[in-house]
Amino acid sequence: MQADTGPTLTVLPPSRDELQQGKATVLCVASKGYPSDWTLSWKVNGCSRSSGVNLSPSQLQKDGLYSWSSSLSLTKSEWSTATTISCDATHPSNNAVTKSFNTQQCADNQ
Repeated sequence: MQADTGPTLTVLPPSRDELQQGKATVLCVASKGYPSDWTLSWKVNGCSRSSGVNLSPSQLQKDGLYSWSSSLSLTKSEWSTATTISCDATHPSNNAVTKSFNTQQCADNQ
């Protein structure tokens, strides 16, 4: 039986092309987690965010672990005023896993 494993989180910023179109989609990819019922959630500047969230169902990988993804859609102005965007993976019987993204690292994209 597989031991409970917190997923590895990767947060991907919106592309420059998308920002030029006036929108911003941030993607959170969770990989190598177990069991399948981890939940992904978002925070913008430390505040929970539920609008504009699209969650994909878990996918069982060949190694017996699961992967998930979630996207967060923001307007260009929301993206430009955000300083920190966090993706949290939570499970009732495990410690939460958090990956934060500092939007100021992409100041040249705004």
